[in-house]
Amino acid sequence: MKTTTLWRPVGPKELELIEKADMRAFPPRLPDQPIFYPVLTEDYAVRIARDWNVSRDGAGFVTKFAVRHDYLERYKPQEAGGRALREYWIPAEEMDAFNAAIVGRIEVVQTFRP
Repeated sequence: MKTTTLWRPVGPKELELIEKADMRAFPPRLPDQPIFYPVLTEDYAVRIARDWNVSRDGAGFVTKFAVRHDYLERYKPQEAGGRALREYWIPAEEMDAFNAAIVGRIEVVQTFRP
């Protein structure tokens, strides 16, 4: 099975919910979050976790995980401010299908604190 490695910057509250799911799923989106945006590079995830999550949430974490390539083929990566800032836009109502396409566990690969 072919997989694609993705990253997701998260704050402490989201990480707690991922841990409650045994590091195998991301939580449902909140009403004001219509999309879930895993990113294509670790560098981009670091920038968000370090520069945004730390100031907003008190800490930032970079998660890394694999997703079945056949699932991701239905989406096109979106540019969020330049070629180096690419992410998938997964509609909130498709989180169950996205989580089912995760292969293995979600890992925390970097932690940032003030």
